[in-house]
Amino acid sequence: MNKPYTIRYLSSAQKDLIAIFEYISKDNPTAAISHLERFDKAISQLPLNPLLGVIPNDKRLKKLGYRMLNLSEK
Repeated sequence: MNKPYTIRYLSSAQKDLIAIFEYISKDNPTAAISHLERFDKAISQLPLNPLLGVIPNDKRLKKLGYRMLNLSEK
């Protein structure tokens, strides 16, 4: 079995997650918690599945090796 990767959050990503939570929780605290749980569930899959998600269309991001996770409502 492959050794899992380590996920590190950039401080800007942490700030974004906090801002998203605070924005949503103003109107619906339950929905804010639900969104964070969805983020956490998707991100927690990355250490063993680093190629999850899709390659972005943006040429610069593609060149840098970025991938995007789609967390749209089901």
